[in-house]
Amino acid sequence: MQLSQEDRISPQEKSSGTNGLAILAIVAVVALSAGGYYYLSGNEKVEEPQIIAPVVIPDPVPEQPLETEAVPEPELEIVEAVPVQLPEVDPVPQVEPLPALADSDTYVHQKVTAVADGMAIEPLLIEDNLVRQFVVFVDNLAQGELARKMSPLKAPSNSFTVSEIANKTYINPDSYHRYDLYADFLASLNDEQLAKTYKEMTPLLGEAFSELGYSDTSFNDRMQQAIEVMLDAPIIEQPIELDGVSVNYQFVDPKLEALPNAQKLMIRMGPENSRKVKSALRRLQKQLN
Repeated sequence: MQLSQEDRISPQEKSSGTNGLAILAIVAVVALSAGGYYYLSGNEKVEEPQIIAPVVIPDPVPEQPLETEAVPEPELEIVEAVPVQLPEVDPVPQVEPLPALADSDTYVHQKVTAVADGMAIEPLLIEDNLVRQFVVFVDNLAQGELARKMSPLKAPSNSFTVSEIANKTYINPDSYHRYDLYADFLASLNDEQLAKTYKEMTPLLGEAFSELGYSDTSFNDRMQQAIEVMLDAPIIEQPIELDGVSVNYQFVDPKLEALPNAQKLMIRMGPENSRKVKSALRRLQKQLN
């Protein structure tokens, strides 16, 4: 839209208005910068500001310091430190890791040798599958049988001998000595050491026993049964008469011949060795309970 001439503002009017606004703005700034002491209102008189004389405050006079007596510092008493005696704590024994059952022969040989405490028992030990054969042997003993081929110990090197007296055949008392080393080994075992070794080997014994397929009993129970069988064997003091030839010898006394083979072995050891073995078995039985 175009503007008419009447709508336009002449340059003179525009200049006059602008200058007036500028002058008023300058006066306002000067008045404010002067602190606003003057108030302009029509023809009223301007009051002169009252001048108030400053109040002089005297400097404070320092007070005299209080006299104090010097108090000597207390002497420190030096007390000699007494060392605290801590209770001794037993070291935790290191548990030797068990080998795998298939690799346990060396470990078991070392354990048995340590328990023997210097007795030459190692030559009597079989070389292979010692734990498995021992478990099978004990399982058979508990049933009154002798698994000779599964014995963990080698058979005595001396031969079984007999004596002929008045046309009768008796066990030669010298044959009892074939079992001296075995009986002495069991009799000399330290109960605590034996129990400790048995406990350490329990996992291996249990694993080998589980291979036999039992589910209603443990190897420890089987060991207890085997000990009871051996303890029930009679001790014969008098000469024992035999019937037969060589390895087929039988006891003439039907009561002895009816005994389980495990108990017949105790009789062939002789009364002295039988007592040693029974004493050792009773001690072992207490450790297993």
